[in-house]
Amino acid sequence: MKPNLNIIIVNWNAGTQLAEAFGSIVQYHHGLVASVIIVDNASTDDSLAQVEALQNLPFQLQIIRNPVNRGFGAACNQGAAQVTSEYLIFLNPDMKLFEDSLSKPIYFMQQPSNSDVGICGIRLVDEEGNASTSAARFPTLKVMAGQTLGLSKLIPGVFPAHLLTSDDLKESGIVDQVIGAFFLIRKSIFDRCGGFDERFFVYFEEVDLSLRAKQLGYASYFMSEVAAFHKGGGCSDRVKAARLFYSLRSRILYAQKHYSTIEFVALVLLTGIELPMRLMQGVIRASWSDIQNTFAAYTHLVTYLIRRV
Repeated sequence: MKPNLNIIIVNWNAGTQLAEAFGSIVQYHHGLVASVIIVDNASTDDSLAQVEALQNLPFQLQIIRNPVNRGFGAACNQGAAQVTSEYLIFLNPDMKLFEDSLSKPIYFMQQPSNSDVGICGIRLVDEEGNASTSAARFPTLKVMAGQTLGLSKLIPGVFPAHLLTSDDLKESGIVDQVIGAFFLIRKSIFDRCGGFDERFFVYFEEVDLSLRAKQLGYASYFMSEVAAFHKGGGCSDRVKAARLFYSLRSRILYAQKHYSTIEFVALVLLTGIELPMRLMQGVIRASWSDIQNTFAAYTHLVTYLIRRV
């Protein structure tokens, strides 16, 4: 089969995980991969050196070094701009592929009957082989309210959960969005959408792209019979305050793009209501670090919002 796939990995201090992810691509490329592009967002560890030390690769390796951290969406766009293949996979550095992780999704996408599928994801599993988050519903106001206020656990029939569970994903089928850790997309659709919106520094960028692809008439498909390992958390485990800030900011940006004015205002109010709830959780857990991180994230968020007014 002719190589018609390019894999793009955005790296930021991923340590040994990057080499492990890359090694799994080498092992299971099956002649499908034309090149792997690693876009490094100003890492300070030796993660790149570990990959560069590998020899006799079965595909091209290109490394783009950014002098500053440009964010996930912008770095993905940098990588995509380098290629002309039919398919792109955006792969997190904390992923490891299995035997069929590439071949089966590509075969599925190549079938004429699936030409209306623009994006494909697979089942992600943890160290024990248990399913981890692999797909989700679009974060409508109802979905976000259910998540923020805990209503999705109390009355899920009225307020459906944002993240789809393993019970929801027992069978393959159309979903609102697949998780960005393994994000296979037709290059033509990616280009028609204009790539990722670079205003999303991290988080929600794949949600936004999936919605825009759907608006063009292209679905996202989840394959339950194909899996890959995903550690989860990844690089951002070490920067919890920043992680929370970027998640909240991206949520608000998404709402600004896709909600009505009334829904957007409601989402901002919900985000404010979430602050005391998060602080209370920190108190219950007796976690001073959680309380500090929450205050820091919301301080940054308020500063960001004031500057935008």
